[in-house]
Amino acid sequence: MTDPGSRPPAADLSSPIPAVVRSAISRPSPLGDAFHVFDTTLRDGAQREGISYSVADKLAVATLLDELGVGFIEGGWPGAMPKDTEFFARALRGGELDLRSAQLVAFGATRKAGVRVQDDPQVRALLDSGAPVVTLVAKSDVRHVERALRTTREENLAMVADTVRYLTDHGRRVFLDCEHFFDGYHADRDYGVRVAAAAADAGADVIVLCDTNGGMLPMGLGRIVAEVGERTGLRLGIHCQDDTGCAVANTVAAVEAGATHVQCTANGYGERAGNADLFAVVGNLVTKLDRPVLPEGGLADMLRVSHAIAELANIAPDTHQAYVGASAFSHKAGLHASAIKVDPELYNHLDPTRVGNAQHILITEMAGRASVELKARELGIDLTERPAVVGRIVDEVKRREAAGWSYEAADASFELLIRDELQRGTGQAPSAGGRPFRLESYRVIVESDLFAAGPSEPPVVNSEATVKVHVGGRRIIATAEGNGPVNALDSALRAAVVEQFPELDDVELTDYKVRILAGNAGTDSITRVLVTSADQGPSGPKEWTTVGVHANVVEASWQALVDALLYALPGGDAGAETGAAGTGNVSGHQDAPLAGARAGSR
Repeated sequence: MTDPGSRPPAADLSSPIPAVVRSAISRPSPLGDAFHVFDTTLRDGAQREGISYSVADKLAVATLLDELGVGFIEGGWPGAMPKDTEFFARALRGGELDLRSAQLVAFGATRKAGVRVQDDPQVRALLDSGAPVVTLVAKSDVRHVERALRTTREENLAMVADTVRYLTDHGRRVFLDCEHFFDGYHADRDYGVRVAAAAADAGADVIVLCDTNGGMLPMGLGRIVAEVGERTGLRLGIHCQDDTGCAVANTVAAVEAGATHVQCTANGYGERAGNADLFAVVGNLVTKLDRPVLPEGGLADMLRVSHAIAELANIAPDTHQAYVGASAFSHKAGLHASAIKVDPELYNHLDPTRVGNAQHILITEMAGRASVELKARELGIDLTERPAVVGRIVDEVKRREAAGWSYEAADASFELLIRDELQRGTGQAPSAGGRPFRLESYRVIVESDLFAAGPSEPPVVNSEATVKVHVGGRRIIATAEGNGPVNALDSALRAAVVEQFPELDDVELTDYKVRILAGNAGTDSITRVLVTSADQGPSGPKEWTTVGVHANVVEASWQALVDALLYALPGGDAGAETGAAGTGNVSGHQDAPLAGARAGSR
């Protein structure tokens, strides 16, 4: 066992520091070194259930974080995780990661008890990774030292000092994560401070106080951070888990108490309840505490980076996430919309464009005239001088919401409804010829062939759809097969109209959701269908969502599919005040009967 009072053997410095390390260490941060935004999405965030990054994913996430402007990116634990070892090899030795300002960080542990630091393969792997910065995790709760490590307090101090000194002697910058610091501080106010002092004396730059179990609350955590800062005079960082839902608040409290290094993960990813969300922490520090912790333009890039990382993690973005969620600046109540119409600041805590987001008005039965006007403006339609149209839209939305419709997530269908009412205001019903195509009827046949499959295989199910459409002065009948009735209908409708509208070739259905609205009614329930479509055409990618509602799921799907194609055509999307509009969704109007609606229950 190493004597804690003795210095370990001098590190072998005969070979020079690798050029990739020397270059990264010398690279100046655009914001200097006064405050650190340290991201651990690739290490701690990867511990979230359901996340499994490939090496290519990790390289892409690191690039996004660098573009955002974080100062440090913790890439993983080389030597302990083969994938992380490969990541560092490809990122640094292989030159696959070209960071503009961030420094790549390797994570690891102190040497094992009773093992010389130069003989510990895990410590050696940290050097071999080529990372210019190393984060070491150390036990700072005496109970973990004695029960988990099964060693003495003094040996743990020696493990910390030996490993920090060995790495700094090899030219690495070292941060120390004091694991379970706050829990340990409650049990023994002195031991965690001794661990921090041992690391600092050996050359660690930052002592990170970790709320590993996530049980702290902001007032208590801030008090301890301030107290430790006063007792030690060391540079402190903070790492918070979100088990009490306070990780972001705790991180901000630590900064207000003197911490100048914050550890976060994109979108709050992490084990159990997650970690402090990078975007919420940065948003609060910049906009509430006036601390410029990101380079110019970084704040406005948060939404893009958040969603791109969610895509790489294969996790749907949290629509209600602070700052970057799709609903973060959405307003549903008519009272709010009326105030926002006068002054957007009345119900927004900041201008959403500062963080790359946008204000959204949700159209529901709560919507009033102001909500409709603001939503129309958001879609590029000015209804300011059309009070009668606004009134009809408000009434129609309330009627449809009572029947199960919802336009909250279906802006495209709502825009088509607006255009129907604008056309109706001219005295011409939407069915009178203004639409690019008119629907006559459809039919779907579903055939289950029990004999086509083997005895232990599921039956072969074939779907065939026939649609009758009037387009370009012609009556067209088209038939198509699909792997289900909705797929067959989609294919048949496209086949009928694509000759007249070849641009629809670029439109594809990307998502399909069905919700039962009256679950206690069993098979007689009303169903709501949401269809998301995308256009990868020459003008750039676009995405929109449409809705259909009916007791028959096929009819509900048909309504949403028709809206999706109508919206994709010229005059269907935002831009023109008048033009082609309308859909099977207006089948409730007596002056706009559609055969598609009549055939809905076949």
